[in-house]
Amino acid sequence: MRRNSRRSHYVWIPLWLAILPVLCFCQGTQADYERADSYAQKLPELVYGEEVRPNWIEKTNRFWYRVHTRAGDRFLLVDAERKSKVPVFDHDKLADELSKASGKEVRASDLPFSIIKFVQDGQAIEFETLGFRWSYQLKTNAISKGENVEDTRSPRRSQEVMSPDRKWLAYIKDYNLFIRSTETAEEFMLSTDGTRENYYGSAGYIYYEPITWAPNSKKIAIFQWKRGLESTVYLIESSPQDQFQAKMTSRTYQFPGDVLDVPRLCVFSVDNKSPVKVNLSLNPAPSGVSPPVWSEDSRNLVISYQERGEQLTRAYAIDASSGRVRTILEETAETFIDRFNAIMEYASTNGELIWSSERDGWRHLYLYDVRESKLKNQITRGQWVVRRIDHVDEKARQVYFQTGGKNPGEDPYNVHGYRINFDSTGLIDLTPEQGNHILSYSPDFTFFVDTYSMINKPPVSVLKKASDGTVVMELEHADISELMKTDWKLPEPFVAKGRDGKTDIYGVIFRPMNFDPVKSYPVIEYIYAGPHGSHVPKGFRSNHRGHALTELGFIVVQIDGMGTANRSKAFHDICWKNLADAGFPDRILWIKAAAQKYPYMDVERVGIYGASAGGQNSTGALLFHPDFYKVAVSSCGCHDNRMDKAFWNEQWMGYPVGPHYEEQSNATNAHKLRGKLLLLVGELDTNVPPESTMRVVDALIKAEKDFELIVLPGQNHTSGGKYGERRRRDFFVRHLLGTQPPDWNLIEKKKEPT
Repeated sequence: MRRNSRRSHYVWIPLWLAILPVLCFCQGTQADYERADSYAQKLPELVYGEEVRPNWIEKTNRFWYRVHTRAGDRFLLVDAERKSKVPVFDHDKLADELSKASGKEVRASDLPFSIIKFVQDGQAIEFETLGFRWSYQLKTNAISKGENVEDTRSPRRSQEVMSPDRKWLAYIKDYNLFIRSTETAEEFMLSTDGTRENYYGSAGYIYYEPITWAPNSKKIAIFQWKRGLESTVYLIESSPQDQFQAKMTSRTYQFPGDVLDVPRLCVFSVDNKSPVKVNLSLNPAPSGVSPPVWSEDSRNLVISYQERGEQLTRAYAIDASSGRVRTILEETAETFIDRFNAIMEYASTNGELIWSSERDGWRHLYLYDVRESKLKNQITRGQWVVRRIDHVDEKARQVYFQTGGKNPGEDPYNVHGYRINFDSTGLIDLTPEQGNHILSYSPDFTFFVDTYSMINKPPVSVLKKASDGTVVMELEHADISELMKTDWKLPEPFVAKGRDGKTDIYGVIFRPMNFDPVKSYPVIEYIYAGPHGSHVPKGFRSNHRGHALTELGFIVVQIDGMGTANRSKAFHDICWKNLADAGFPDRILWIKAAAQKYPYMDVERVGIYGASAGGQNSTGALLFHPDFYKVAVSSCGCHDNRMDKAFWNEQWMGYPVGPHYEEQSNATNAHKLRGKLLLLVGELDTNVPPESTMRVVDALIKAEKDFELIVLPGQNHTSGGKYGERRRRDFFVRHLLGTQPPDWNLIEKKKEPT
């Protein structure tokens, strides 16, 4: 019995006829696999003028970029002031000279380098290829071979930072701060109390340079950390290359609930070779602390501190001479304060701080008086979010920033560039063209390159004036005509209502090149529901993640459900102490709505896959929503939020570690498994400890559940590379298409090109 999707009554048909579409349209042949592989190898070559990545030349308004054309890749030089665009060099002559000098064939259409550097006041370029550094004279076409590249790549001293006046190098040695003269090589020890338990440098969860020089090179700001009580993670390398036996290594790792390192801000005078006492307590331990930001006159610095528990944050101003500390602002939240997307800019000329907050329900910018420690005004407002700041012009009192959701009638995740005055007046859209914009400003912020596209619209790249967004000249207009001749299908943005029946949920649908609307296609969702961002692609590409898998006979979708970032605070708050939710109520409704519009999407055969947080999500789909999701492939998953990085998991699950951590664990809920599950994990995963996966494996075995496991020897945090990709495809072909993939043991492996 089959229900006719266009009528309200039932139609009785023979059983053999009902299953005929499934039998006839199953794919997964070797040819399908080869076509899937062709995405990354062949199809991008059929798009011309797609990518413009401007490389601004020092402090000028000139830049070069590399672009793919019908004649091959070309290096172009743009002068923004003269409105000119010319080849950087004669590609045929350079290829000829490089062939002669190297003794190897070099083609002008495929030069063996992608990065160049202008030298000799722009009269020559340098590049690295074929094992050497080369110099090429632009006027005479003379080429010369320089140093062996490998010989010049000496390791950089650990944490070695040059002072702005280039007279000093600062670095950490034996847990203390040192400086060394670049003129005499004389070394000075600035701190004397550094030990393993009270060390100078960076804590494990800090990802910025620990040494911060004052602009005048007279002082250094750095944190000293009191070490907490860390856990130990053990890794077994089963198949090392240098010995027959396995190896075991261990390292410290901070899990949720562990005692975190506590920082103490320190300032050192270079002239006096002595510390400035800073009266600032950052205890209890922070979940995050910003790098110190110096004022232009080097008299003051600003830092932000977020208390563990994620519900309180402060900004402090520190007098670099006296060490006196003043609280600029304090903010609290009932759920969490998102430090992953926080923005802080110190406009020090007039003693002002630009600070982002979601206090009105959307991420906006606020202006604070640093000296008076008070709010001056809200800079941006409305039902949209500030995504980042590109530039603060203190003299003009203007902020150049990027937004999402500001332009009516557009996907709210599309990024646009705007400018606004400090006092919230003069808001101007520098990128009014519909689409997702990528901006690159010139060093003096007079010009910018704007590349805009949509997932189903090829990119246009233009040069604009930063003052008002006026187009100076078009750089590239991508040509996809050759791509479309291959029957390649444009991805389709799709919107459906979420769990509340009101909120729009945005996603994308990928279809195979040989798509036939008469057929019935299983649906596979790629998932990554990490709350630190939004993840559905918005810009055009010929080989998005979802494309290749479609060629085996699937419809592939990707969705940003509630609980992810870059929408309202309420939208984001769904994840609070609730990572197991992963937006599934929205995702399921979205897929059903798409299938209602497109009946060839078979919601009785839905699979899902993901890695890391997506690995947790995809396994959770079979544990918490098995009536909808039938097959899952999960790679390197953080399956239990107690067994992953404290700084990430506590941001969303809160502190202290409560019962909700255990209740939402995939290991705790493994006994609920229904459907087909494949787990992959690298045995040397330094991001998410492998035992996170193995705890799920143990629980599944104890519950006598059937599943598949692939442990990847020698591999780190990974989806398994080419082998993992092939096994993932095979798993979906077998369990969603109901057919056998090729017998790879009978197929001779092609040799990799040398």
